[in-house]
Amino acid sequence: MRTVSPPDEKGSTSSSGADLREGNVLRDERKVVSHGSEKASQVGDEHTSNEDDVMYVKGEPVIMTGSDVSRFLVDLRDDGDPSLTFRSLLIGTIFACLGAALCQARTSHNFTDIYLFKPVQVSVSTVVLLLLIHSVGVTWSRILPRRSSLEGTRYAKLGPFLEFINPGEFRIKEHAIATLIASTASYGSTAVLNFAVQRLYYNTDIKATTAVFATFSTACFGYGLCGLIRPLTVYPSEMVYWASLPTISIFQSLHFNTAANHKRMKLFWMAFTGMFLWEIFPSYIFPLLNGFNVFCLASQHAPPSVQSVFTNLFGGANSNEGLGLLSISFDWQYITSVFMSFPLTQQVNTWIGVGLCYIILSAIYYSDAWNAKNFPMLSTSIFSSNGSVYDQSAVFGTTFQLNQTALIEVGLPYMTGSNVWYSATSNLAIGGLLAHCVCFWGPYFRDTFRNVRLGTQQDPHWRAMQKYEEVPSRWYVCLLVISFVSGLIVIFKGQTTLPWYSYIVALLLGSFVTPFSQTLSARFGSGVATNQLMKMVGGAIVPGRPVANLYFTMWSHDNVSQSIGLATDLKIGQYLKIPPRGMFFTQVWGTILGKPVNYVIMVSIVNSERNTILSPTGTNVWSGQVVQSLNSDAVMWSLAKEVYGPGGQYFIVPLSFLIGIVMTVIQWLIWRRWPRIGPIKVDSIILPIICMYSAWMSSGVNSTVTSCILVGIISQFWLRSYNPSWFRKYNYILGGALDGGAQVMVFILSFAVFGASGTPRPFPSVMGWEPAQGNVDYCNGN
Repeated sequence: MRTVSPPDEKGSTSSSGADLREGNVLRDERKVVSHGSEKASQVGDEHTSNEDDVMYVKGEPVIMTGSDVSRFLVDLRDDGDPSLTFRSLLIGTIFACLGAALCQARTSHNFTDIYLFKPVQVSVSTVVLLLLIHSVGVTWSRILPRRSSLEGTRYAKLGPFLEFINPGEFRIKEHAIATLIASTASYGSTAVLNFAVQRLYYNTDIKATTAVFATFSTACFGYGLCGLIRPLTVYPSEMVYWASLPTISIFQSLHFNTAANHKRMKLFWMAFTGMFLWEIFPSYIFPLLNGFNVFCLASQHAPPSVQSVFTNLFGGANSNEGLGLLSISFDWQYITSVFMSFPLTQQVNTWIGVGLCYIILSAIYYSDAWNAKNFPMLSTSIFSSNGSVYDQSAVFGTTFQLNQTALIEVGLPYMTGSNVWYSATSNLAIGGLLAHCVCFWGPYFRDTFRNVRLGTQQDPHWRAMQKYEEVPSRWYVCLLVISFVSGLIVIFKGQTTLPWYSYIVALLLGSFVTPFSQTLSARFGSGVATNQLMKMVGGAIVPGRPVANLYFTMWSHDNVSQSIGLATDLKIGQYLKIPPRGMFFTQVWGTILGKPVNYVIMVSIVNSERNTILSPTGTNVWSGQVVQSLNSDAVMWSLAKEVYGPGGQYFIVPLSFLIGIVMTVIQWLIWRRWPRIGPIKVDSIILPIICMYSAWMSSGVNSTVTSCILVGIISQFWLRSYNPSWFRKYNYILGGALDGGAQVMVFILSFAVFGASGTPRPFPSVMGWEPAQGNVDYCNGN
């Protein structure tokens, strides 16, 4: 039975009394109840029973765990309708091009599309594709002739052909297959990011064969891994992949024709239309709405020194402007629905990390740690000791290998204090991730492995799928072999400077980390960026070669990022009862389709916005922070001995990996002795998430942080706890609608006025809505 902490004097449990273990989140004073007994005793609107562990409020289940999602949120219905059809494959293939241009991978810093070059990297919802595909599919089914129209006529022999072209009503599985082809095509690859870095910083145009084989190798190797470990990271109930719930909710609302779903779709279209029209204001006409801050507006006539401090602390509407403290954003493209999806467990740990981030980044800069005041407060670029951008071409030359003589002349590169902290916390989070999975979730892994061995799972959706043929493991093994050979071709024929043995080490390292990262992502909605570990190992194996470090990171970290995105789709397939073999073909086909489009979009934006992308700060529309970060890390880790060694000024960065492990082990030992300290359950503290978010504002636009937190509080605490019926029926579909409306408008604006395909057309500075110069939030220090 779930327990609840006593209420405080105001009648509600404080956040310090949260029960956060494995998705069981903040409780208020309401009684914890169980489901299933018709003879339950009544206590107000609540009741209890002894059959199982569920909370009810006003007769409605409160969604808290993965088991709750499987039983009460996602419909078990399976109509047995076809999935892989000519119609679903053709529509999915066509929209794969749009998906690859518009959408992105589910993990941070691993995507190659429009948002790669935005000042905030967000996970673009597949709702836009879902709705467009639904409209096309329904139109197809209604306009094209069906087999029934020829019955009893001389043309009846053409019936099978018409049925092949138009199998009838456009139903949920066809819809899902077409959408998953398009969304799988959107999963970015570090290979294409590497191509962008090489174009920008090394004046190298990658050959077409290198691009094709590299992107195929990274994407399909990750998919092969995902397939082999899916019984561990996809099948169990607790493996939810929370950010996919808006998509699933919309699928079922569109196709399961009930009165409740009519109301949900009415809300969806109202919210979609409203956000589509609204998004043009914060994105284009009135950008102050992306970062409204009273302190910035009040500093207009302050002395320059005060303005600079205010900009660093409160500014944040422009890229790398400041920390955005207490700024309110009304720009949904950057807020997104993810905080309407992530469980409160994850969000509470996130808020702790964010609070630490404000304090630590400010302390680093104003204490001049790591000579922070010599450089911008926030930036992912690397600098010379005098504050100018580092001349890496002089150090590495045209061979992309270290020239020691040039290094002595130019000097070592430096990072901003915020970038040093980001690198350190990334390693803290990675070490903590591995230790947390082993220490706290060891019993879960043991039980799951036992279920895999016995061929059993408790999840009702998995059981409902057993009537379909499973994908043999040898299919995934074959995919791994083909991907491995494709990568070897790139190693020997491409411009990677990576030795073949380092390529093998990269694959093994990524394969080891993948199950841990997938588990955290599945249980809490977001994982931790593991690429710092890959860069560190790459720096040790191939020193003095920044381009080789890029590719080592690509082949190791892409295993992780690709597998998480594909595991998310496999979970959608399980929830929607799509046959596993159909899912296999869908994801492989979508993966192959998307990479050329990723590459074309990257080239278009890099060519048209090159100077802005190379700028250490960027603008409120375009930013090169992701490719800058990739290049900076590659250069720094190729000089690992000099800058990260025991005598280097950034030794704390590699040391942080061990510190992260030690911190989590200490937490585990405390938990073993004192499971609860006061009202706090010790295992509810997720140190990897806290560490990751303690550097969340180290770059990019930060004016959205407060709004993201408010959305999470309203959705995951107030609505879910006090209005569970509304939350269950409307929360996820509303989030999907808001995402879809905002992202359609942003896609249009990116090519129409933001310069993604040519000359930008900024909105005229009229009526004081946008300053003629300076930051759009009027924080104009620095």
